[in-house]
Amino acid sequence: MLDDVVEHLACPVCRGSLTLEGRVLRCALGHGFDVARQGYVSLLTGSRVPGTADSAAMVAARDAFLAAGHYAPLAEAVAGACRGGAKVVADAGAGTGHYLARALDGLPGATGVALDVSKHAIRRAARAHPRLGAVVADVWRPLPLGDDTIDVLLNVFAPRNGAEFARVLKEDGELVVVTPTSRHLAPLVERLGLLSVDESKERRVAESLNEHFVETGRSTLAFEMALGHDAVEAVVGMGPSAWHTDPEVMRRKIAELPEMSPVEASFRMSIFKHHL
Repeated sequence: MLDDVVEHLACPVCRGSLTLEGRVLRCALGHGFDVARQGYVSLLTGSRVPGTADSAAMVAARDAFLAAGHYAPLAEAVAGACRGGAKVVADAGAGTGHYLARALDGLPGATGVALDVSKHAIRRAARAHPRLGAVVADVWRPLPLGDDTIDVLLNVFAPRNGAEFARVLKEDGELVVVTPTSRHLAPLVERLGLLSVDESKERRVAESLNEHFVETGRSTLAFEMALGHDAVEAVVGMGPSAWHTDPEVMRRKIAELPEMSPVEASFRMSIFKHHL
C-alpha cells in the first residue's frame, strides 16, 4: 500500500516529496529509505533515541486483546467520528493499525497512513488493511507527512504533537483524540496495582493542543467487559503498566481473580479543528 500513500509522505531529511522506486522510497535529493519485506518503511533518521516504543510482547498482547473484540465499541466510535468525505486518514501512534483499519472500512476509497515508533507494531499495521500504508515514525519529531495533506488525524492513547498535527492537517481537517478516563479498567487498577489515569489528564490534553486547535466536540464512552485471566493478562501487558510490573508477579495476582471479572472500559473522545 505504500505506492498509494507515498504522495502524502515527506522525506524526513529534507522535507521533499518521495517517490517509490522498486522497494526504495526516494526524494529528489537522493535520500533513500528501503521498504521492509513486510511492506512497511522506516522514516526514522539520525542517532537520537526515539520515543518509547512498544515491545514485541506488548504488541502481541494488544493484537490478541483487540482481535477478541473487547474494545469493539470504541473502534466503532472512532470510525463514526471520521467524516464521510475524508480521503486521507492518518493515525499518529497507530499501534497495530486496529482503529485506522476500522475507520477505513467506513470510508470506501479513502487511504490511510499508520505512524508508530514501534517496528513491532508497524509490521502488523502493514497488513491491517489493504488501503493502509505503514511507516515507522516518532510523533515527537517532525512527521514524515506533507503539509496540509490529511483530512482526519487519529490519536488514540498516544502522545500529541500539536504543532505537527496542525501542520499536516488540511485547513478543514479534524483531529480525533481518544484518552482513557480515571474509571478505565476499574476495578483491575486497584486489585492489581496498575498505573492509574490521573484526574488532570483532560487538562493536559487540552494544554498540549490549544495553541493550534479548538475543541469542537466531546463524548464519553463507557461499557463493561467480562474478562477471563488471559484477557486480563493481555490488557495489562499491552498498556503502560507493562513497563512497571514483573510479569510473573502479575500472573500470580491475576490467578487470584475470579475466572471471569467484570471490568469497566471508559474513554473520552474529543474532536479538534484548526483555530479560525
